[in-house]
Amino acid sequence: MPVLRRPAHERAVELPPRQGLLAAETDVLVVGGGPAGLGAATGAAGGGADVILVERYGFLGGNATAALVMPLMSFHTQRPRPEKEGSVDLLRTDHGRGEPVIAGVVSALIERLVKAGGAIPPSMKTGYTVPFDPEVFKAVTLDLLDDAGVHFLLHAFASGVLKEGSRVDGVIFETKSGPIVIRARVVVDCTGDGDIASYAGAPFEVGRHDDRLVQPMTLMFRMAEFERAAFEGYVKAHPDQWRGVHGLWDLIKQAAAAGELELPREDLLFFATPHDREVSVNSTRVTRVLGTDVWDLSHAEWQSRRQMRQIVAFFRRYVPGFKDAYCVQSGVNVGVRETRRVLGDYQLTADDILTARKFPDVIARSAYPIDIHNPEGTGTYLKHLPPGESYDIPMRCLLPREVDGLLVAGRCISGTHEAHSSYRVMPVSMAIGQAAGVCAAIAAEGDTLPRRVPVEAIQKELLRQGANLRELGQPA
Repeated sequence: MPVLRRPAHERAVELPPRQGLLAAETDVLVVGGGPAGLGAATGAAGGGADVILVERYGFLGGNATAALVMPLMSFHTQRPRPEKEGSVDLLRTDHGRGEPVIAGVVSALIERLVKAGGAIPPSMKTGYTVPFDPEVFKAVTLDLLDDAGVHFLLHAFASGVLKEGSRVDGVIFETKSGPIVIRARVVVDCTGDGDIASYAGAPFEVGRHDDRLVQPMTLMFRMAEFERAAFEGYVKAHPDQWRGVHGLWDLIKQAAAAGELELPREDLLFFATPHDREVSVNSTRVTRVLGTDVWDLSHAEWQSRRQMRQIVAFFRRYVPGFKDAYCVQSGVNVGVRETRRVLGDYQLTADDILTARKFPDVIARSAYPIDIHNPEGTGTYLKHLPPGESYDIPMRCLLPREVDGLLVAGRCISGTHEAHSSYRVMPVSMAIGQAAGVCAAIAAEGDTLPRRVPVEAIQKELLRQGANLRELGQPA
């Protein structure tokens, strides 16, 4: 098993008290075991590096499992398709889709999930999303790391860094065994919040340009014993009350008038899962809170779980198909959409996304729309790319300013508030992570800094690992 074991005697070096025990040294250290971390660890190991992944929970998957963010959203280009009111298709989330723009580790994970019976593959039927079972996701990701030869340490929370000048060369973790340190030639920050970059002194932005508010938090939950036929009957009789995966406006008004529901968003939103009698509900919303503030996080957990209780009661009392349904699971923690965006050598913008801009240093692609949940209350802003188009994510967005020996991956890369709303989704985060891991492996092997690695070498290895860089070589 590639689990990181107790340090060998000769490596059990006592460091200054604030740092703790030197537990291990490695080529590449990946901090965070969510989608970005899984991509980074697999990409780095595939590039020949010795890799350790450290995760704060006792399982992998990040928001996919801890926060029940289901399904994996579409990573395909858009095809025009009129949306029909009154359609019951809990798998479909948006307009018709065309070609996939992400492959590599994402494809490998989906293949494993489907083979294990834990996911429905993307297709026209699913709207090219990937509904998955979070418990299967946990098991499959362990297998993914095992097969790649990645060492991992669970139940370890990053609390600081070791630096030599501007270079990060280790991370301090708090554990049940006391504080420990893992040194690395290159560190990849996949914490989602940019924690490692922040500890290292990298500059970052938070929220919208004018008021610094971030997208709201959402506690997701699963409901079992859903009667699809009864719900379909309601939608057929009230075709103006449901659009694919969201709606129930009149029922919401009735419950609100009766004082039984204070819904913090404009409608109810839920998705199918691989299980026919189950749905995944994405309808709680907590605004004006920040995921890097422990007081805000505590408030968000308190408020969202009370919202969930109201919403479950609303489903059971008002919505056909939910009379005997019950909440079978809620997230381990509330889902956080946006915190720090680490400033890198380039900052991706909304214009880059909506004009489908191409970059010579492309390391990942996306076709997901601008998707902003209102930071102040109800409402969700959606703006799609032109049909058939995708945009590039340049390597420069992964390189924090003023810090060396460190890469960022996932939703904390360098971009504006608006751009972040597109690249924050899990398949894109995983593709970005794979690129960060590949860059880290090349830098470690050459004993150089990630910023000095030729982008052509990163792209070549990504292509060898099956990544999708079809637009490679386009001018900026």
